[in-house]
Amino acid sequence: MTSLTSPRGREEFVHCRRTESQDIYCIKTLIRKFTENLFGRINIIYLLEKANLAVTLCNEREEIMAHATFLDYPNWGVAKQDEWVTIFSKLDSELQYTPLNSLFMHLFVAVDEYAIGCCKEIIRTVFKAVPDLHFIFLVAPSYMSLGSTLVTVFEPVGIIPCFSYDEEFTVFVCHRHHHCPQLYIRRARVEDHDDLMPIFMRHDTSLREIYGEYFLAELIEAQDEENYCVICEDKGTAVGFMSVCSKVNMELLHQCFDLGPFHGLCKPHPHDILEPERTPSVQQVETLEEESLQTIQKTEEESVEHSIHSLEEEIREEVLFEYLPEPDSLSASTSDHTHESYEEEKPASEMSYDFLKISKVSLAIDDEDFRPVYKGASSAFCIQLFCIDEKYETRSLDFMQFVFSLFPRKDFCVISVPHLTPEFILIQNFIRIIPFNNSILDNDLYVFHRAGLLKSINIRLATTNDVPSVENLIKTLNLNESIMEDFAKYNIARRDPDGTMVQTFVAEVLNQIVGVSVIRTEMDIEYIRSHYNIEDFIYYNHHQREEHGHMHHFVLNPIFQHYTKYFLKEILRLSFKSCLYYVIYPQSREGKFQNPYAHSLTSALHYLVPVRPRRQIVYPLEELGINAPSKEVSKDQPCYALYHTNRKLMLEPKVTINARIVVVGASNVGISFLETLIFCHCFNDKDYALMSLCSWVNVVVGKMIGINRAAKHVILSNEKIVPYDHLILCTGQQYQVPCPTGADITKLLTNREIEKDGKQRYTGKIPSNLFTLNDDEDCLRALKWINENFISSEGNVIIYGNTIDIYTTVETLLHLGISGNRIHMVQPPLTSNITCINNYEVENAVEEALLEANVSFYQEAILAQWNDGEDPDPITCASFTTPTKPFKIQCAAFFSFHEKDVDYETFKALNDSCLVYDGRLVIDTTFHTNDITIRAAGPLTKFSNRYYANEWTHSSFSSKEIGFQLAATMLNLFDPTLEPVTEPPGDLDRLIPIYKGAKIKEGLLPGPYYYLHVAKPMIPTPLDVQIAQGDFGLQIITGKAKKGNYFRIHINKYQMVETITCLSSKPFPTSNYIALFGQHEQVLNNFCSRHREGLITDLYSFFEEPWSMAIFHDRFIDLKKELRQILASKEDEEIPSMENLVLQIVDEEINLCEKPKKYLQKFFQETIYKSEVEKSILDYLHYNNYHLPMYAWPGII
Repeated sequence: MTSLTSPRGREEFVHCRRTESQDIYCIKTLIRKFTENLFGRINIIYLLEKANLAVTLCNEREEIMAHATFLDYPNWGVAKQDEWVTIFSKLDSELQYTPLNSLFMHLFVAVDEYAIGCCKEIIRTVFKAVPDLHFIFLVAPSYMSLGSTLVTVFEPVGIIPCFSYDEEFTVFVCHRHHHCPQLYIRRARVEDHDDLMPIFMRHDTSLREIYGEYFLAELIEAQDEENYCVICEDKGTAVGFMSVCSKVNMELLHQCFDLGPFHGLCKPHPHDILEPERTPSVQQVETLEEESLQTIQKTEEESVEHSIHSLEEEIREEVLFEYLPEPDSLSASTSDHTHESYEEEKPASEMSYDFLKISKVSLAIDDEDFRPVYKGASSAFCIQLFCIDEKYETRSLDFMQFVFSLFPRKDFCVISVPHLTPEFILIQNFIRIIPFNNSILDNDLYVFHRAGLLKSINIRLATTNDVPSVENLIKTLNLNESIMEDFAKYNIARRDPDGTMVQTFVAEVLNQIVGVSVIRTEMDIEYIRSHYNIEDFIYYNHHQREEHGHMHHFVLNPIFQHYTKYFLKEILRLSFKSCLYYVIYPQSREGKFQNPYAHSLTSALHYLVPVRPRRQIVYPLEELGINAPSKEVSKDQPCYALYHTNRKLMLEPKVTINARIVVVGASNVGISFLETLIFCHCFNDKDYALMSLCSWVNVVVGKMIGINRAAKHVILSNEKIVPYDHLILCTGQQYQVPCPTGADITKLLTNREIEKDGKQRYTGKIPSNLFTLNDDEDCLRALKWINENFISSEGNVIIYGNTIDIYTTVETLLHLGISGNRIHMVQPPLTSNITCINNYEVENAVEEALLEANVSFYQEAILAQWNDGEDPDPITCASFTTPTKPFKIQCAAFFSFHEKDVDYETFKALNDSCLVYDGRLVIDTTFHTNDITIRAAGPLTKFSNRYYANEWTHSSFSSKEIGFQLAATMLNLFDPTLEPVTEPPGDLDRLIPIYKGAKIKEGLLPGPYYYLHVAKPMIPTPLDVQIAQGDFGLQIITGKAKKGNYFRIHINKYQMVETITCLSSKPFPTSNYIALFGQHEQVLNNFCSRHREGLITDLYSFFEEPWSMAIFHDRFIDLKKELRQILASKEDEEIPSMENLVLQIVDEEINLCEKPKKYLQKFFQETIYKSEVEKSILDYLHYNNYHLPMYAWPGII
């Protein structure tokens, strides 16, 4: 915090933060008539929506003291936003104003008493937040003075005319060096030791403990031609330190990191071995050129760690070919570079152009064992030690030009940091290098090329003269033909044949094209708004339709990667856009693009934000008729994942997490966990294409057989290892191969007479025609086998088990055309008195359907033998014992759904690594195992016995909610914006968390019947026992299961929907019905009273009526929260809130002469609450009209 003192001597401690939408009201109160005269009449919401940077100054009480808004073009319309550079360059030819180093102040307001101090603090904060910023401009009418506040920081530079107004405007400028100057860089001296040691000690004391108290002085004294120590100073005091060395262990780096795109950080040599002797096939080259930059899809022989924020592949697939200026032409000494100046460069005409070609071999060869051999001299130096005072951290890059001048023959600077080290500002300008799978280093490697110091990068619209340079830049990239086709459309007509505007932008450095991007006007914005939560990031109504752009291609040379945001910002400015969207289409199993309009790879993905898909209402279009949503909203089109950026995000800092988070198991819990880390929200849609997890997660195909907790890596079945910093175990439970009891049915044994060991593991040869279906791959494998080997044969199929999967499997086989008399469904004895459906009426309907299909049905049968005890591969017959008479079935296929358990090799890996295992993996309430770096969730786990809650496990709750909560506990480790989690009181530490998300079971049962069951988490209890409870509530049933129109809703004692069961012969909108869970019956159009009056005869048609659409809307929950907040808040000082009034009645603090409900209704009707609630509901319907056009509101009738 900074202290401000007013002229009256009052003191306030203030801090700066980004402006938020809730600040708007307070900002408006600070606007004076002078403000409007100086900046013009301003719509605050609109201005904040279009601002590149908005800063608010608050005191300790979070009261707003001042606010300023900055954009990348001038106000008052003195120049079009794409033309201001030309006009301003005439003001002062000595100063180089560029879009990179300039911003414009569009608004400043402050509390009058502290205005001057607030102004200086905001200006200082802005310069610190934007390191490349050197000039802040202010444009004001020539007849206006700046007042006593702004005149303290701005000085006039000239007068310009205005094409919008018939008057002149004065341009004022604020220079960086007056408020936050560049730091002076020089060689370190021993006398700097005393200034530097306190900085080191604040960060780390281990160096002093290892090397002694004067290690820094000794390091400075030991400088020579290969080792230098450099410091940055402010006002004569050293505030930062960097130690660099020209000796780099290149052999180790080549062994551990893929440096092929940078020619191994070596000088080219004629004897370099850049590729294996064999010639790569076309198929291999194409394999590398696939949809996602961030996806590494490995075979079972390959492995790579799961890393949530890994964008290393953009380098592999983008830098196939590039030209870099020679070191001599790019180096410039900074020894006499004073801290009052900004970076200046020689004009292009004075630069030499001797280009070198960077190797592309490692990108065209898919050979895991091959490593290029570089014979040339090292072209890199390394940073050994770096430290800087937090106050000056944003100026870290000031070191680089000076240290490169110390090594004029070196092109690269490298730095290695531990994985768990947060990315500090210096290395945010570096490129993270991809480690090889077998890397023995536990550090990340970052590289910076000296050309990255150039500030002359220029973004402009492309011309026809740029075609050869762009072709040269992208000729080895995926979809390069598509890029050039779009470029040609731009050159010919500036638009597509259908009229959509096309724009191509290039990034240019020293007259060389280093980047290209193609955008179009987004013509499908209504679909995007209705299907994705773009309003998490923008106020949609403040953006014109033509301001939404669609980015199709983005390519940028990686040595200028740190200018990606600047490139995007310039695209928005020059194209007059405020938002950009980028889509990723899914890949098919064959690896080919599913959509012909799939976009090219983009290195900008890391700088875009993923947008959550929205749950869609399933509309009864025929019933709604003309009241249905527009086709733009309800149309079907290929699914894609959406990414977004806008003006507000351009200067927003982003924290990159390099922690290696390994998730074992692709269960619902694991997918929900990963999706929450990316979107910070639990996924609601089954279609993973809407999430594009593969853009953020590296996929390893393999099986965990061990965990080395000391070395922190997972051992796979192919003997490869996957290192981790945080290990998440979500393997769940799987159907196991059943173990026959071995009973000889010729002896007519019954179930009572055989020895049963429920936990006995099958260790024999697994028959080739035995199937246990645990995931999609298992199902596809079984389906392929059935089509090739079973359908055309005459054998039987046995389906063994007592879960709902046996019914869905039977229906699938019937659907494939297999006759019912070939299907035998065998159910072993139940372990409890609860069936998998737990509803007699539904079970009877399904059993009747099985009989009609001639499916044989056996109950309480235990598997005794395969093939009469002979070789079980393949299974030709299976025998079973029952409570009465045993039987044998001839078969050609055997499906087992008998018992789910933890996979044996998973158990062995857990047990051998000494993780506490008690029937299941033991965890605490925060998902921790007995190893702090290993967490687990899902059916694999159980709570520790100290909670005395063995009947409750994660199996009792929604897997998606478990994954969401698991991610929430980890986000606190990484997200600096989240408040730290407080430890629960000691007595609450023994309580397990109770999750409230619905448990959902659905499938297609024999009949065929579409089945859905939604219920609250609970310990399994027979339905008739539940109904017999005194506080059961009410169940409403319409239709009959056997007629295929069964619909049951259970309303609990609190009048909330607790259970939903549907069995229908017709498809129904599953997602709509799931949204009913947890709703109050009165929200459902007074559901109970209508039922008592006999007005509801068919629940399917009842929930197709137009009134119900708002309840199915994904933002209905937000409306409920808003209404609750209205009733809980005190809208009038003289009357209590509705919530307080209810509490007073419950506590009998009010003596009533009428019933409480009637009194509350009367109070609600006569106070402001009724109008506030109505207004909120109407606003909800109006704002979401594109989804809910079937509703009327005042003014449209």
